[in-house]
Formats: sequence, C-alpha cells, structure tokens
Amino acid sequence: MNADAPPAARLIGLSKHYPVRLGLGRKTVLRELDLTIPNGATLGLVGPNGSGKSTLQRILAGVERASSGTVEVLGGALADPEVRARIGFVPEDSPFPGELDARAVLDLLGSLQGIRRRETRTRGAELLERVGLADHARSPLRRFSRGMLRRFALAQAWLHRPDLILLDEPTAGLDAQGFDVLDELLAEARGRGAAVVFTSHLVSDLHEHCDEIVVLLDGAVAARGAPWELFRREGCWRLELEGLDEARLPELEAWVTAHGGTVRSSSPAGRTLFELYHGKP
Repeated sequence: MNADAPPAARLIGLSKHYPVRLGLGRKTVLRELDLTIPNGATLGLVGPNGSGKSTLQRILAGVERASSGTVEVLGGALADPEVRARIGFVPEDSPFPGELDARAVLDLLGSLQGIRRRETRTRGAELLERVGLADHARSPLRRFSRGMLRRFALAQAWLHRPDLILLDEPTAGLDAQGFDVLDELLAEARGRGAAVVFTSHLVSDLHEHCDEIVVLLDGAVAARGAPWELFRREGCWRLELEGLDEARLPELEAWVTAHGGTVRSSSPAGRTLFELYHGKP
C-alpha cells in the first residue's frame, strides 16, 4: 500500500437525521462525527443498539446518504461509480433475491461491479468453494439456511477484491464452518492491504479481528483504542497454558497465591465447534 495514498475513509462533521412524526420532527442518529480509517486497518465499531453503527456502515457503503458533513472514501466521493466498485459490504440482513441461485447472484453482482463474465465465473466458483457452498451453486438462495446465507454474503463481498470491506455483524447467524471462513478471508484482505470496518456485539470478535475499536454512544465517538486498552481490567490477567500436566496445576495456583495473586477460576481450554465437528484435538 502506498504510504502517500489517502486513508480508506475520512469523515468530517458527519451527521444523519431521520424524519419522525410525519416529518414534523427528526431523529438524530449520527452527530458531527469525525473519523479517519487508515488503509490496511481492521477497525471495530461497537456501541449499544441505536448508537449509529449500522447507519455509519450503510453511509460508507453508499446505501444511504449523510444529512450533512464530508464523506471521503478511498480518496474519492461515493457518487463516483469507480469508488463504489472498490467497496465490499456484508449487511446485517440478507438482501439478495431469493429466487436466484448463488451463481446467478454472483454473476449479477459481478456485472454491476464491471467485472468480465469469465472472471466473475472463475472468482465466484473459487469463493463458493472456499465458503463451503460449491455444491449449492445452483440452489435458490431461499433454500439456504441462515448460516449458509451469511457465508454467501461473505463470498459476494470478496468477489471483486475490494479495498474497503464493511462487515455489519458478520458473525450473527454464522455457523461453525463460517467462523473459519471469515478468519481466512480477513487474513486474505489484510494481506493485500484492504481496510475492514467490523461491527459486532461480541468482545471475542473484536479482540480476535480488530486492530482498533471505536466506541459509538448516542451517535458520537466516545472512545477509540486497541482492544486490549479498552477492555482491560486493571490488575487482572487471563493466561492460556499448553503442555502443562494437570497434576501440576495446584502447584502453579499456589505460586500465584504466594506472589499476591488470586486464582478466580480454572478450567480446561475448549475446542471450537468447527474443531468438534471435524474431530480435531
């Protein structure tokens, strides 16, 4: 990534209002928000319901327009089709036409992105294989389970190798296979310098995937920092050990106590559902 390139997104004084009471009033969702998203970064957006997270994602995707303020994405304006063609978006819902099969939807999205049909077919087949849907390429999306639809949403967002990827609650409804798929796709995106904006209510998602977290409260930035900075509890540590004989655990706990600490809990480390399904130790 060119060090002199503009940031993935720059928002200045961004506000968003919705009309209420038959247009006689308005509800403010985002308030004079200033935010810069660096290239190559994975930024987490957190906040209670109604704090403006999904609205911000939709504005960055070009699905909604800001009421006021400046929105610059990938060095340009969202009105520019070439800019929008460099954005991938996984919305919280699944807005894809259920009567079409998976391959047909990817063909449609590829044509809208200006990708040649042969390239769309090749890339689409590769992604459907990666997300575990190759055997369902000809199945209408209405027959997909919630988890399958979430994996398909990931595939379509990566179809055109976007430079800015917007993920609105990508793990909501995701099945066990999908979590590994998401990890792989995020690693691929980071490897080529794409920026990612990741919205989640799960602390584990944010710790695992995000370089920085922005906390939105009442439509404004309340805090920003690395996950370990924002979520840490002073004086508390969590260790995960490997290779320790269980019989030596009391000895370790005694050492902690002797040095002024308190062992609040101790339990075996767990496997993921994916590891359970595939018999991995």
